[in-house]
Amino acid sequence: MNLDTIVHLWENYSQHILGFGRRIIIAVLIIIGGRIVVRLIDRLTGKAVIGKIRADETFVSVLRMVIHYGVIIICLIMILDLFGVNTTGLIAILGAAGVAVGFALKDTLGNIAAGIIILFLRPFRAGDYIECGSTAGTVKEIGLFATNLETPDGIYISAPNSCLWGVSLINYSRNPKRRLSISVTISYSDSIDSAFQVLSNIVSQEPRFLADPPAQFIVQSFGETGMNITLRAWVASDMYWTIYWEYMKKVKEKIQEAGLTIALPRREIHMAKE
Repeated sequence: MNLDTIVHLWENYSQHILGFGRRIIIAVLIIIGGRIVVRLIDRLTGKAVIGKIRADETFVSVLRMVIHYGVIIICLIMILDLFGVNTTGLIAILGAAGVAVGFALKDTLGNIAAGIIILFLRPFRAGDYIECGSTAGTVKEIGLFATNLETPDGIYISAPNSCLWGVSLINYSRNPKRRLSISVTISYSDSIDSAFQVLSNIVSQEPRFLADPPAQFIVQSFGETGMNITLRAWVASDMYWTIYWEYMKKVKEKIQEAGLTIALPRREIHMAKE
């Protein structure tokens, strides 16, 4: 291609060449702007995890991914529109495809939506012991589709997020303290005050029982064989079962050491002669 040809092309197509070059420059600027926005979002979400907000890392990573792909789609549509592509029809096609995929994957999308809500509102966290219907266990991992739990006897449970959201859920680890109740049945011939004194001595000698709220000693009910005496005391949630199992044994021993009788079920049989 000689110089005359180049001059001829420039004289006839200079406006088209300049217009195309301008579009290329704007497209490059759009890509650079999109990358800057993505990096800015990454920094802000990173600060949300390690800063004062203390957002959940899984939720932040999901939010970061959604924004990342959202910026890419917006930049792509802007570039196509810049080069004269009819983006209106493209957006309509993408919208229709999104609706079709949404209907086909409504259960999966429901789990994702429930997972995002759980990660945002945090009704439970990893390490909490929860119960929801027939599902109960310690939370090991919260994912977008399902939450993984482990039962006290080491059984793995994968529960869909939609089953854990929108229904009543019990979180045994959420509050820092729990009320512990231990009951023992003593004979009707025993002194209630003596039983209360035994329980009071047990509480006063154990620093793991919390002083606030104070412990309670009550007559729970009157049974067929004796009176049901109950100790109610507050303990730290993470120490609940350790103290419960330990003091089920100690209450029985201390009651007997005080000379009180633990009532046992009895049946009287009368033999009738013909």
